[in-house]
Amino acid sequence: MGRAAVFATIFNRLGEHYEAREPADADAEAYCELLSTIGDTDLDACVSVKPSQLGFDVDPAVFRENLTRVVGTAAEHGGFVWIDMEDHTTTDGTIDAFESQVRRYPGVGLCLQANLKRTPADLARLADLPGKVRLVKGAYDEPPDAAYTDKARIDEAFRDLLVGAFERFDGGVALGSHDPEMIELARTLHREYGTDYEVQMLMGVREDAQRALAADGVAVYQYAPYGTRWLSYFYRRVMERKENALFALRAVISG
Repeated sequence: MGRAAVFATIFNRLGEHYEAREPADADAEAYCELLSTIGDTDLDACVSVKPSQLGFDVDPAVFRENLTRVVGTAAEHGGFVWIDMEDHTTTDGTIDAFESQVRRYPGVGLCLQANLKRTPADLARLADLPGKVRLVKGAYDEPPDAAYTDKARIDEAFRDLLVGAFERFDGGVALGSHDPEMIELARTLHREYGTDYEVQMLMGVREDAQRALAADGVAVYQYAPYGTRWLSYFYRRVMERKENALFALRAVISG
């Protein structure tokens, strides 16, 4: 018999693509308060931030400043911060910020997208750093010169990246996917390489599978968006890719 299903939580405050500094600063402060609260409890939880939420569209320097505040608070309270990846135009600045932060505090993780053609090189660049990497297939509608658009080709890239991450990324690998085939591949790679890994799924999506994985000893994190900006969240997810509509709707309902 497996153990009782236990989930950890990744909190993501809704908000992105701010054009002014004030809301970016406010969300950074909200994350700092949340990390402080988590640190004062026994809650198994962390946070995930978007670069544009912390001010990347205002100025990359604003993003770096706010990220430093958030990660600094996480370090004070023993917390963990995931940095989401947005469209390909922000990739360099996001990776640079992650590299700067994780060299000072290892409790930081970075999302990498399998559909971007550059990602294998990015993974190789980060392999010797502490922290964790989260692999996702990619949700943004990218230009064909920057990204694969064929589903089978994206799946192939995702499998290759998983193998590379388990081989080379000692900090740990997170699988941000609901795809049973990829989850089973992660199990196999864990047995082969012994690399720590976790599965991250959206709260409210495939919860039976989440419970089964957790009961079988797999670390399962539920991605939990929260806050008041549901309309913009839903709109952007659908505009990025039409197949995101069901996932966004489930997030709204479960939230």
